[in-house]
Amino acid sequence: MTATADRQLTGAPPSPWLRGLRAYLGTIAVGNLAWEVLHVPLYTIWRTGTPGEQAFAVIHCTLGDILIALSTLVLALIAAGAADWPTRRFWPVAVVTIACGLGYTAFSEWQNATVRASWTYSEWMPVVRLFGFAIGLSPLLQWLVLPAAAFAIARGLAIQHNGGSP
Repeated sequence: MTATADRQLTGAPPSPWLRGLRAYLGTIAVGNLAWEVLHVPLYTIWRTGTPGEQAFAVIHCTLGDILIALSTLVLALIAAGAADWPTRRFWPVAVVTIACGLGYTAFSEWQNATVRASWTYSEWMPVVRLFGFAIGLSPLLQWLVLPAAAFAIARGLAIQHNGGSP
């Protein structure tokens, strides 16, 4: 019997890293769904797309956001994590995850809005200029705000799980 199966049978609480992972991904999923719904008007699909196309875009982008969040977290855990994360090595993992998420988002926005023209910003999208290209501010903030909130929740649960000490 594995240690995980043993914990499930005995009712022991999950390990800190599993609790942290669940909290992080749960927060990311809910937060990104809300963010995607709220920033649809910042893209031209708001005016040109049907409600079905808009709903598909929200779901598609939310699932993509979850995959980006999972991939960047796994990369950060491999590069900077510890077996008992998030109680140890919390900040290095958070910084690497957020930096990778921001980097990927900047690349993806450039690739899809400029190179491929897969989507177009509406006049309401505030943009920042990076390397001479206009990148939407909303997606960049999305990858600062949501992972930071998800990490704060994961850290809080880890501290609570350890009786108040990180």
